[in-house]
Amino acid sequence: QVQLVESGGGLVQPGGSLRLSCAASGSNFGIYAMGWYRQAPGKQRELVARITNSGNTNYADSVKGRFTISKDNAKNTVYLSMNKLKPEDTAVYYCNGEAAIVSGTELTPRDYWGQGTQVTVSS
Repeated sequence: QVQLVESGGGLVQPGGSLRLSCAASGSNFGIYAMGWYRQAPGKQRELVARITNSGNTNYADSVKGRFTISKDNAKNTVYLSMNKLKPEDTAVYYCNGEAAIVSGTELTPRDYWGQGTQVTVSS
């Protein structure tokens, strides 16, 4: 199994910046994409950013131009650089890994999740 360990959350003022990190460890990776999701109180979990093994990225419209997702394959780590933070960005941020596991002659999809890290944007 894969373990995802997040770091970098905290309290920042509006307009500030944070960088979240998510390190993957364990065995049986099979991960082909990683992403960041967030969930604010009273709201559904939403995709913030996603990056594939080939480097393709996509972002939620609400963060496009402010957030950047990147990865370091050698470190098995994905990052989320957040700039010009707004109070609306306040949420628990979760690291996600999308995997396809070979089992016999078939592929089995599997999602891995981090424990979540709190990001609070407030003055």
